[in-house]
Amino acid sequence: MLRQAQSSDIEGIQRVRHAVRENRLISSVISDAEVLEAIEKTGRGWVVESDGEVVAFAIGNRMTGNVWALFVDPEHESRGYGRALHDAMVAWLWSQGMTKLWLTTDPGTRAQQFYERAGWQLVGLTQRGEVRYERYR
Repeated sequence: MLRQAQSSDIEGIQRVRHAVRENRLISSVISDAEVLEAIEKTGRGWVVESDGEVVAFAIGNRMTGNVWALFVDPEHESRGYGRALHDAMVAWLWSQGMTKLWLTTDPGTRAQQFYERAGWQLVGLTQRGEVRYERYR
């Protein structure tokens, strides 16, 4: 079941974030307070639940048009959860008046392929060596 994220989902969001095999955060920690701000103040989040447990999530920033996060627990991949979250987040960001969306991801990952299949355009590399994608309304 896909629904809007709420503060009670933060533990599950953090669990999924740390379970992923690609795009792992190794140099920084995202606090629960930062996740709360991202889903309640600067943007919105969505989760997919299976048997009452968060198994995937996405967070979009309505201030900047940034796809802040989109992750699926490895045990729940290839079920369409990522695309459903992506589509809900992108539709919401467009509804907030955004005309350009952007994201970064590690090069050579399945995430990079996912975004390209979803219509994102590669615009270059960041100073940190990540690939940057943009999408225009």
